[in-house]
Amino acid sequence: MEKNTPKQLFHSNVPINSDSQVYLKRTRIDRLLEQAMQNQVVIVSAGAGYGKTHAVYSFVNNYPALTCWIQLSEWDNISERFWENFIDGVSGGNKKAAVRLENMEFPETDREFDRYLTIPRQETRTDVKYVFVYDDFHLIHNKKVLRFLERSITMPFPNITSILISRTELPLNLMGLESKGLLARITEEDLRFTIDEMAAYFQLLGVSPSPQTVSSIYYDTEGWAFAIHLAGLSLRNAPSGAAYVNQALRSNIFKLIASEIMDPLPVPVQRFLIKLSLIDHLVPELLEEIADDPSLIEGMKGLDSFIRFDVYHNAYHIHHLFLDYLKGRQNELTEYDKKDLWHKTAAWCAENNLKLDAITYYEKAGDYERLIDVVTTMPVMLPNRTARMLLDIMERAPPEIYNQIPHAQVQRTGLYLILEMFDKSREELITVIGKLEAAPPSPAVYRTLTGCYNLLGFIGLNTSSYTRDYDYVHYFKKALHYYELNKFEVRPPMSLIALGSYLCRPNSEEAGEMEKYIEAISAMIPYTSVTFGGCAMGLDDLCRGELAFFKGDMPGAEQFVLRALQSARQGNQYEVETRALFYLVRIKAAQGNYPAIEELLKQMEALLEEQRYPTRFTNYDILTGWYYAHTGQTDKLAPWLQNDFEESDLNSIVFGLEILVKAKYHFAEKRCPAALAVLASRETRGGRWDFVLGKIEMKALEAVSRYQLRDREGAFAALTEAYRLAKSNLLYMPFTELGKDMRTLADAALKDRNLDIPQDWLKKVRLNAAAYARKLFAVTEQSRPAAAREGFNRKGVKLSRREMEVLTNLAQGMTQEEIAGISSLSVNTVKSVIRSIYNKLGAINKADAVRIAASLAILGTGGEKSPEPADAPGGRRTPQAAGGPPICLR
Repeated sequence: MEKNTPKQLFHSNVPINSDSQVYLKRTRIDRLLEQAMQNQVVIVSAGAGYGKTHAVYSFVNNYPALTCWIQLSEWDNISERFWENFIDGVSGGNKKAAVRLENMEFPETDREFDRYLTIPRQETRTDVKYVFVYDDFHLIHNKKVLRFLERSITMPFPNITSILISRTELPLNLMGLESKGLLARITEEDLRFTIDEMAAYFQLLGVSPSPQTVSSIYYDTEGWAFAIHLAGLSLRNAPSGAAYVNQALRSNIFKLIASEIMDPLPVPVQRFLIKLSLIDHLVPELLEEIADDPSLIEGMKGLDSFIRFDVYHNAYHIHHLFLDYLKGRQNELTEYDKKDLWHKTAAWCAENNLKLDAITYYEKAGDYERLIDVVTTMPVMLPNRTARMLLDIMERAPPEIYNQIPHAQVQRTGLYLILEMFDKSREELITVIGKLEAAPPSPAVYRTLTGCYNLLGFIGLNTSSYTRDYDYVHYFKKALHYYELNKFEVRPPMSLIALGSYLCRPNSEEAGEMEKYIEAISAMIPYTSVTFGGCAMGLDDLCRGELAFFKGDMPGAEQFVLRALQSARQGNQYEVETRALFYLVRIKAAQGNYPAIEELLKQMEALLEEQRYPTRFTNYDILTGWYYAHTGQTDKLAPWLQNDFEESDLNSIVFGLEILVKAKYHFAEKRCPAALAVLASRETRGGRWDFVLGKIEMKALEAVSRYQLRDREGAFAALTEAYRLAKSNLLYMPFTELGKDMRTLADAALKDRNLDIPQDWLKKVRLNAAAYARKLFAVTEQSRPAAAREGFNRKGVKLSRREMEVLTNLAQGMTQEEIAGISSLSVNTVKSVIRSIYNKLGAINKADAVRIAASLAILGTGGEKSPEPADAPGGRRTPQAAGGPPICLR
């Protein structure tokens, strides 16, 4: 994080608006907020027009903290839109954190939320106070967004305070904070002006009503800031004084706005303000494009009591009551005016990478051609919920749009493909192809036909896993025919092929099935590599390498994988490259070559910098997580892979390897029941994407897990099933890689003559597993730090990684409950760890333990450092959730 001071980061001493001299500095409210800032959460709750935002804004503007202001709106009930807005708010104070957040999807699940938490944990400084302001919280009703906000603001960060500004009670469970005295409330009663504050405000406006008039106004307004402001305007503009004010305050508030604010304005300024009520992005650059005359913007600035400029977002915000009034006059605009405004706003959003907003505005404007253009720039691997949102928009489009813009139908069928609606996608593509091939030839027709045939080919590739129908290559050949008639360039990320949990993906164990699958892919690549800019280059050799690896042929596997790696790099196929590096890691582990593994892991990490590789973070976590679990380095797994029973939101096609990694983690931690529970989840979620390689690996792991629990019958049953699945293709590696655990199980199985497993097979597995165990032990030992291999630090005190983490948290002043909350441990477990620390250090309490640890250089820079966050090797970014089929292009 940048080493600026809090004041520099906060933009201190920036006035709320150009009319700051008429804003009353309310010392009483500042004192309330100052006291409230000692709490973790501050709720500022009052009806419209009570000056909530002004009060908080004025206070934090001079408060020594790094402030992130998140202005919420109805649009933020779309989780993806909220996430963009949240990141925008964070970027005002910490651009590095914002960049890392941009590489994540909205953290909807526990797994994603764990990944999100690594960023504030790593990017916040202990010497800086942070304030997060969530304005207009009452507009949020989306349960997923509310759940994220609730969890985020209640996480125990001692130096972060969240201020929630709302008109209504919040639908959040904050009882835990309230019971601990960590929640403060500033209410409507607190925010009401006192009569003295009101009189002082009138003086700022340059009016001096009589004491009787002041009392009358206060009686009518009851300290309501908005009404007091309108009363002040009436006093300033009307010599009739109190009589005029009383009459105005008793009339409809919108009539007051009309008479006191809008009527004096020129008609063009009024129409400009009404236009602004139609959009959500009031940034100066966009307003300059919308305004035909600069005087319109100057006229808007003259209403600085109702339209304020937010320096954090570089945008204007309209007071709610004034905005409601403007919305009531939208019918005065012509349809042309509205569509022109939406079109300009959409273009600005697209240019500024607010793609979902751009698509929404283009839909309002009815400009589906540009809407489709924005959709085509989005990543191929969209999360399911984003794909569903886009599909809903495209299905609302008028039918004639698909005749006018043929490529629109290709985009829609691509969304069907992501959502696994293969039959619907295929039917629609065939219909479109029939129409286009009968239409007059043109570059647009050729390009659309290229896309249609490619999509048909990818549908065939995806479904061949369970249909065993490999007759889809002719679609790619046809795509090449039309591509040659109108060549065009395709670049990453559009040109990337996305891979699932395994590369050889048949779910049939019949001999020869995998070879058929690979041959079809090999026949496909000469076409896709041309029509899609290198797409799938290296995939066929990688499939061959994977199959050779699972058969235990390490030399053959390495030869194929190295060829795949070279081709993948030539074609910028980042997923193929990552998976090739992963298999090389497994090959080198079988050879006991730790230095080679170390270099391969660095190459995998280097791919995290490739911005055109959308799923790089998720893939990195899963693939390196396999290695760390396999070698017992469980502390290095990303936290989201360590959750016991987390429901994954990854697409059903790609989650298989994630399940295996989670189960391996629990097995390495000697939590076999948890490992079995994770493996059991595959049975209910796998379906047609339950590939045979995955079934074998998971059944083998289930067998050794059950044997650890002394469930011999269950272990032998799982082993028998794994053997049955593997025997036709002579697949040994899923058993070999389980090392000493499989050696023990195979030895026990050899003594049971009733098993339906050949003795020779069991002997070979036992021999292979024993040899592998020796190689893996060498790798594991070399991967451990020297101090850990010696067992003690230089002062003779040995603390485990978990003990180091808890000790570090204690040194930061955290309670046992807070440590439990951030480390996913129970409070009792934390207490047990603390007792162990006390025993090892000879400490009698927390302060004593911290003092002794510091003196031994266990804490601080003098000795053994506290562990690096588990999911952030080298300070890398957190992963981005993936969605959609594993092999899919739009």
